[in-house]
Amino acid sequence: MTQVHPDPGGRPSGAHAAPGFGTDSGPDPDLGQPLSSVGDIISDISQNLSTLVRQETELAKAELRDSATRAGKGAGLLGGAGVAGHFVLLFLSIALWWAIGGAIGHSWSALIVAAIWAVIAAALAAVGRSKLKEVKGMPKTTSTAKKIPDALKGHEETR
Repeated sequence: MTQVHPDPGGRPSGAHAAPGFGTDSGPDPDLGQPLSSVGDIISDISQNLSTLVRQETELAKAELRDSATRAGKGAGLLGGAGVAGHFVLLFLSIALWWAIGGAIGHSWSALIVAAIWAVIAAALAAVGRSKLKEVKGMPKTTSTAKKIPDALKGHEETR
């Protein structure tokens, strides 16, 4: 029969020694590292969580920067297309002005073209206004954001 003799750290030695028996300050036989107290474990979890949040925040910032750069380039190109389209409409309007002017006289042709554009502008404004009235904002986000304080208290279904 093998005898169990405690080592100077308070751990038993010999064939029947149980892993993890004794104090928490000695090395962990499986990992070769000292065993941690609950406070050390919570501290490690807190540090790891903090690092994870920091890394996720940096990733989100990088993605936002990339998206904003691409959106800015796209918006600039669309702005340029809008200016070019404006010139197309301008020159088509001038051509229409001259065509009408050749048929009925140049004095009234500019007013006729201006009246056509006024009707188009009024129609676009009316449609745009009705579309803006349909905008609801963020009803689902607002609803769920209002539930967060109650959920933290454990009463998520009170609203």
